[in-house]
Amino acid sequence: MGLVTLPPSRRGGPVRQWTLLDLVSFALFATVFVFFLLVFTSLGDALAATGRRALARSSPSDPRQRQRILAVFDSPASFSSADHSSGRQQLADSAEPVVQACPPEEVDHMPCEDPRRSSQLSRVMNFYRERHCPLPGEAPLCLIAPPNGYRMPVPWPGSLNKIWHGNMPYDKLAERKGHQGWMKEEGPYFIFPGGGTMFPDGAVQYIEKLGQFIPMKSGLLRTALDIGCGVASFGGFLLKENIITFSFAPRDSHKAQIQFALERGIPAFVAMLGTRRLPLPAFAFDLIHCSRCLIPFTAYNGTYFTEVDRLLRPGGYLVISGPPVQWPNQDKEWSDLQSLGHALCYELIAVDSNTAIWKKPTESSCLPNHNEFGLDLCSNTENPNEAWYFKLKNCVSEVSLGSHISVGSVPQWPERVSKPPRRLSLIKNGINIFEADSRRWARRIIYYKKTLGLRLGTAEIRNVMDMNALFGGFGAALLRDPIWVMNVVPARKPLTLDIIYDRGLIGVYHDWCEAFSTYPRTYDLIHVNAISSLIRDSNSGQDRCHVVDVMVEMDRILRPEGKAVMRDSPEAIEKLARVARAIRWSVAVHDGEPDSLAGEKILVATKTFWKLPALSRS
Repeated sequence: MGLVTLPPSRRGGPVRQWTLLDLVSFALFATVFVFFLLVFTSLGDALAATGRRALARSSPSDPRQRQRILAVFDSPASFSSADHSSGRQQLADSAEPVVQACPPEEVDHMPCEDPRRSSQLSRVMNFYRERHCPLPGEAPLCLIAPPNGYRMPVPWPGSLNKIWHGNMPYDKLAERKGHQGWMKEEGPYFIFPGGGTMFPDGAVQYIEKLGQFIPMKSGLLRTALDIGCGVASFGGFLLKENIITFSFAPRDSHKAQIQFALERGIPAFVAMLGTRRLPLPAFAFDLIHCSRCLIPFTAYNGTYFTEVDRLLRPGGYLVISGPPVQWPNQDKEWSDLQSLGHALCYELIAVDSNTAIWKKPTESSCLPNHNEFGLDLCSNTENPNEAWYFKLKNCVSEVSLGSHISVGSVPQWPERVSKPPRRLSLIKNGINIFEADSRRWARRIIYYKKTLGLRLGTAEIRNVMDMNALFGGFGAALLRDPIWVMNVVPARKPLTLDIIYDRGLIGVYHDWCEAFSTYPRTYDLIHVNAISSLIRDSNSGQDRCHVVDVMVEMDRILRPEGKAVMRDSPEAIEKLARVARAIRWSVAVHDGEPDSLAGEKILVATKTFWKLPALSRS
């Protein structure tokens, strides 16, 4: 078909030719129009928020992702001030997730115990197996999904003896340690017979044997430390004697020892006795236990033994089972260990096969004396409770109030949980603050259960954390419930963790601008009071890290369908609710109890049970 050319009169007249000046003028006009539209109308706010959220949905490995996500929450909430309450609800309902899922291979990721980082560090004194956290801004912000096949944990007390295999499908430990009674696979479960390397016939018989020399059943002992705990069967079965054990082990080649322990509902923590003090207070434990923990107590002039001495309460008991106690080809090491105990005036009260039991003196240290290890007292200016990234020293900490905090002087359990500890006398108005705090938490726990509907005291909740514990009042008020509480005292706040241990409770020091030393999905409920105070620098008043980082870390360690309870000002709670929804939590905001601080709000969030799309198919 041919082309038809119309004459000029049939094409509507001559065509105007666009010049370069016309194009520039049009572009300038369009730019000005869009500028006024974005700046002086609400469309700009909506587009900006949409853009920030779209940018935030980039790959977790994108180094710019952190800044993009934080920009979403640093911007003001977009609701009309004319209807504050309805606007806030509208914001909450319309907020969409901005934090992506981590890659599936990060299912058990611990940011501060990452083998990819630690493998490049020095092996001297096990430095590479201690905490080594990523630099601020280095770690991507993402949410860790549960493994394929994950299901809600077996409730306590059944979990002491069995857990779901699919929740941590790692057979290596069962294969290597099954013959010693650690654990074995049986159908859909891992079964825990209660054995250990030095007690393959079971922890119950082993504890009964120790009870011939140590007063296990009298209420005299309450807090224990298990070094290199394996799957924590020793601590699990000590609970029947009303002794709560803080069990710890490093992340090592067996993989997931502590993860198994926490899945069983046993208090446990990832740590290594290496170049630093453990993040624990001085003179806190009535009993310290090492069953084939392979700690070289006499190495480095007895430095590791002096750390154990710092942690052991005067009059407390030290049990070492396994090498070097009467062990083949370790005669010198065993002799040195006895000499080291003698230098610190420890009484060797029993040696039974490969198990040795010492009793620490109740009075002040017998140092200084002449000893082959060069041990002496630490400086009077040194606080033995300082334990956050504190380098180990080859010296012995003096005991203040020694005769008042020794085993036998501290009230027996359970009276000790409610009586003001003697170490409160070192704090200005300590007793008054303690008693007011105890009354306050007794009222709050009643409110939590009756009004907020928290299922504390039921089989749904076993592992609990208080991120800002002070004197442990929250945990003490839950004493009658079948739970245990990890009381966390922020390392930059007053060091009150010794008070918590004097009450017969347990906990650690921690800085919430870093990841906590535990595996993902290990706590059923996390409680935090005044979360902003955990990250604010007391001198400058500026935040040392971002609250989004803290809440993403809370999500990492919280189990699916677990609860987070946060108390704070209305403004803080509003921001926390935005972040909570962005990390896939469902949120409810409540008023505080009648005698709470004016205007204080309580946010109760539930972590949703979600899976990666590729893993959601059966």
